[in-house]
Amino acid sequence: MSDIAIGIDGRAGRITLTRPAALNALTYDMVLATEAALDRWRDDPAVSLVVLDAAGDKAFCAGGDIAELYASGKVGDFAYGRTFWADEYRLNAKLAEYPKPIVSLMQGFTMGGGVGLGCHAGHRVVGETSRIAMPECGIGLVPDVGGSLLLARAPGRLGAYLGLTAARMEAGDAILAGFADHFVPQDRWAELIAALCKTGDAAEVDRVSDKAPQGPLRALLPQIDALFASDDLPGILAALRGDDSGFATDTLKAVTRNSPLAMACTLEILSRLRAPGTTIRDALDLEYRVTWRAMEQGDFLEGIRAAIIDKDRKPVWKHDIDTLPATAVSEMLAPLGKDALSL
Repeated sequence: MSDIAIGIDGRAGRITLTRPAALNALTYDMVLATEAALDRWRDDPAVSLVVLDAAGDKAFCAGGDIAELYASGKVGDFAYGRTFWADEYRLNAKLAEYPKPIVSLMQGFTMGGGVGLGCHAGHRVVGETSRIAMPECGIGLVPDVGGSLLLARAPGRLGAYLGLTAARMEAGDAILAGFADHFVPQDRWAELIAALCKTGDAAEVDRVSDKAPQGPLRALLPQIDALFASDDLPGILAALRGDDSGFATDTLKAVTRNSPLAMACTLEILSRLRAPGTTIRDALDLEYRVTWRAMEQGDFLEGIRAAIIDKDRKPVWKHDIDTLPATAVSEMLAPLGKDALSL
């Protein structure tokens, strides 16, 4: 398959995304091929670990390839999207629960579906160019692919800030927020991959790790904790509107661009996932409740139209940010019954 290279190199199973011109956006076939490789290697004694990386300088994976999702949804076919998300989420769970070490190396943009691919690995490597984000609220979706669990586990209220604003994390910020583990200068990545393939020992990552440059978010944590203290959207909006700092003003602008329904659902999901003992499966179950309904009842198709298709950046959301009824959130997050996600 031209979009992905899969094979065994020494002691390592190698999965390399090879769509650099498309920022390695994840297609349905790439999802299925990755899952099949993981299934083959799970009990293969020749494979000691898995190395997950991508071609090109600009992106590890800038998200899912959503053109097909939009095209099918616009003609009233919601089954394709529901199947795509269910199969992608199954892969996310397998990555998080895999019995062998997985090392992911995430240069450039890692967003949305790329987070689901790279940020559930046990050894997550970032470098100088890494920029990680969950921008789903901007297209009428909730942070998914298990990303909601990472956001819920981020320090303080950082996860709510990242989920509602789609702010991009540099390497140090990604480690702070729990989306990455190791900073390795990118001129040493080829050397690291060669060592991993030769030895099959994930400890090679520790041997080349360096101290990550501190990103801007650490200094902003006190403000973020104060402004995003509320578990609901009206409370956060009130805090942002009542603060005349430049950070609050910029944050309010970012928030008010996004889907009110998606943001309110995100906050509810994060609130539930902060409970002790929650797992990747809990996160994926909640996310799927929203994505299953996102085309028919939510803002997803309008969000994609405005951002990707017409590119007018003027989405007309279903709800006004100040009059969103609480029932809209509960309806999106209601259990799916026989249609519930099965992993």
